[in-house]
Amino acid sequence: MIPIKTCQEIDKMRKAGRILAQIMDQLEKAVRPGRSTQELDEAAAAAIAQAGVHSAFKGYHGYPANICVSVNDEVVHGIPGRRPLVEGDIVSIDIGIEMAGYFVDMAKTFAVGKISAQKQKLLEVTRESLEKAIQLMKAGNKLSDVSCAVQDYVEGRGFSVVRDFVGHGIGKELHEEPQVPNFGTPGSGPVLKEGMVLCIEPMINSGTWEVEILQDGWTAVTADKKPSAHFEHTVAICNGVPVVLTQ
Repeated sequence: MIPIKTCQEIDKMRKAGRILAQIMDQLEKAVRPGRSTQELDEAAAAAIAQAGVHSAFKGYHGYPANICVSVNDEVVHGIPGRRPLVEGDIVSIDIGIEMAGYFVDMAKTFAVGKISAQKQKLLEVTRESLEKAIQLMKAGNKLSDVSCAVQDYVEGRGFSVVRDFVGHGIGKELHEEPQVPNFGTPGSGPVLKEGMVLCIEPMINSGTWEVEILQDGWTAVTADKKPSAHFEHTVAICNGVPVVLTQ
């Protein structure tokens, strides 16, 4: 059963989403060569505390940090540590918060200084695929219409879509039904309805779509060690059309 939110619930999530977007803006300013991924997590912890909200990630199934920080060939769930960012890296920051009993979640990939043209294209295509998917999150469409928008756009530009990790519903829990793949057959799956809230999150690789999990049990990396990018928004269907809550 896919949870349906009331207008009042969506309004609470919108307020949380605005706070989360502001926190992400602060983290973007902290991304620079020489800054360690642990320092980014510390900046996130300070911003979360200052906003009076709670980290959705720290302690979730034992996850040890406030944010996931994934660099270059790391796809998702990278654990912050002493690793310093260097010029030419790309870094994905995934962050979620809980406020007044409701969760919101978002991710962005940033350039560290000047990056290669291929990495820049990867970032642009991933972000644009998210925008294409959001446009199709309308009442009456099928869930796979959203999924296929990502796959068609990405693969048409020479990149690949990760299969092992997908988006999800969100609300009173960080992860709710349904799963939201970034691939599939159009016109299938559940019908999108008023009040649904989904996290749409393309994870896009420069090479193969296949991934591997490192020994820490969390960090997913591309099997061919080529770069990956990740963008995510929490999106609600209001008055039949998509409304991005995390902006």
